[in-house]
Amino acid sequence: MSESEEIEINKGDFVLIDYIGRIKDTGKIFALTNEEIAKKEKMHRDDGIYGPELVVVGERWVVEGLDDSLLTLKVGEQDAIVEIPPEKAFGGRDPSRVKTVPIREFRKRDLKPQAGMTFRYKGSLATVQSASGGRVRLDLNHPLAGKVLSYEVTVLRKIEDMTEKIKELMKRRLSTLSETIEIDVQEDKVSIKIPKEMFFAEGIQFAKSGIAGDIHKFFEDITLVEFLEVYERS
Repeated sequence: MSESEEIEINKGDFVLIDYIGRIKDTGKIFALTNEEIAKKEKMHRDDGIYGPELVVVGERWVVEGLDDSLLTLKVGEQDAIVEIPPEKAFGGRDPSRVKTVPIREFRKRDLKPQAGMTFRYKGSLATVQSASGGRVRLDLNHPLAGKVLSYEVTVLRKIEDMTEKIKELMKRRLSTLSETIEIDVQEDKVSIKIPKEMFFAEGIQFAKSGIAGDIHKFFEDITLVEFLEVYERS
């Protein structure tokens, strides 16, 4: 792509990005989108979801600093390095969020706390700092709180087609989206034909509600979203 062909990115644009997120001080990777790199770095998870990530610029679907930085990049720009301070990422560390709790709370849940273990505690992600003497010291700060982050970002492309935008929005709600799904956009209505293999997908009803909300939010002219389940004679 030549300089004259560079495409600017603006607030509200639908863009697909690839990125690798690292902790600046250590270089440790904490997030990435590319499956081959995940395998190379021995971070691959069988239940992981890989591939370019949709961002509607300005919606804070990624950390604030990364979201804002997209406005300074161009479509097709390769491996741009963006450094993000804690206040634009996961915030600073709050000492008041380090708690000591009795070990019996874990025994009730059949858990054996060990240093480094992470789990949900009263709605927050907690990391065990230490466990001894019948007491467990928990850090309720986000694991990346207080860290300067470094992202290596490539903006692959900007999505202009409305049907493709809707399909990408659906992928955010459904971990597996059939390629045979049909989307028909009319003046004020979107019809989505659900293929048979998705009729009973886990969480499908919740996902449909979220998808309809997304469509109404981003496309003001759409007043009706319908989902069609078609049963054909076999």
